[in-house]
Amino acid sequence: MAYGYTPAVAGHFDAHPLPGATGRGRVVRVDRTLLLVAVDNQLLHLPYPLAGGVPVTGDWVWTGPNRAGERQILAVLPRLSELSRKRAFEDSSAAQVLAANMDVVGVVVPVDRPLTHNRLERTLVAAWDSGATPLVIITKADLAAVADDVVGNVILQAAGVEVVTTSAENGDGIDELLQHIPPGGTIVLLGPSGAGKSTLINALVGREVQHTGPVRSGDFKGKHTTTSRELVPLANGTVLMDTPGVRGFGLFDAEDGMEDMFGDVEELAAGCRFSDCSHQGEPGCAVQEALADGSLPERRWHSYLKLQRELAALARRSSVAAQRAYQREWHQKVVSAGKSQRWAERDLAERQDRAGGKDRKRRR
Repeated sequence: MAYGYTPAVAGHFDAHPLPGATGRGRVVRVDRTLLLVAVDNQLLHLPYPLAGGVPVTGDWVWTGPNRAGERQILAVLPRLSELSRKRAFEDSSAAQVLAANMDVVGVVVPVDRPLTHNRLERTLVAAWDSGATPLVIITKADLAAVADDVVGNVILQAAGVEVVTTSAENGDGIDELLQHIPPGGTIVLLGPSGAGKSTLINALVGREVQHTGPVRSGDFKGKHTTTSRELVPLANGTVLMDTPGVRGFGLFDAEDGMEDMFGDVEELAAGCRFSDCSHQGEPGCAVQEALADGSLPERRWHSYLKLQRELAALARRSSVAAQRAYQREWHQKVVSAGKSQRWAERDLAERQDRAGGKDRKRRR
């Protein structure tokens, strides 16, 4: 099977045996009514399983005959890695699984458009949280004279993450990119429409397997030339997964990814004099000191706070208990504020009465 079936994956199947299963397969593409599955040396269109979780591209599955003797998916193996995001509509607290069992998450950053720092950070947080290794891939380096500046900014932004610069048109950086993928490993490419993912895949494969489209010069947006997530095997055993252009990347339960991406910020916060420091002016606040001396960029701190608020809001929506605790906390604050206001008004009135009494005594 040329879709990343390595000895480690074989061991994963052995660790999760299933009586009655006769084949080992991997989901290559998810269509509306059928799944394209690589089983042994075949590509089969199989129906969705009747029970268990819904498979996604990259899943390893047990297959076997049904009562009519036809192939079917019997079970989805536990995922070794999983890339998820919050579903696109604002009020949702559900996760959308984009890919499974990848070894590397390639975050594609084109140099022909302004760098969106917050988007890069939140995508890297999700990549770290997936259990795979993040890798930033700069594309279209031949198109912009500012490529060096973009690369420099990305390296600063993606601290701790390897950065590879490529030009698919010239073939530059392709070999270096492949060196970051383990033998037989799978890499999923993430990036906005028109970022050059399909062109990059064509360069890696050595022939056109993905259609490419033009990018509008006004807003740098391209058409969604990739409409589904699909595994593309290379001759050396590496497996690529292209994804449709992703406009937004809402985080979903990504505490581990936050720790990996913002470990320096969380370490600073842990060094404050008070354990419950709000980082808004308390004495001995290590965060405020780092902001003052420039060792912690203000933009990075605000980005960290924004992502934390997003995760907290998601947790409140997904947990009734957390939401009730949040509402109680605000109720207590309102009650406390009301009491403080009433106390202040009463104290002012009493002081005015006392002052009035003294004046009356003086006039006598």
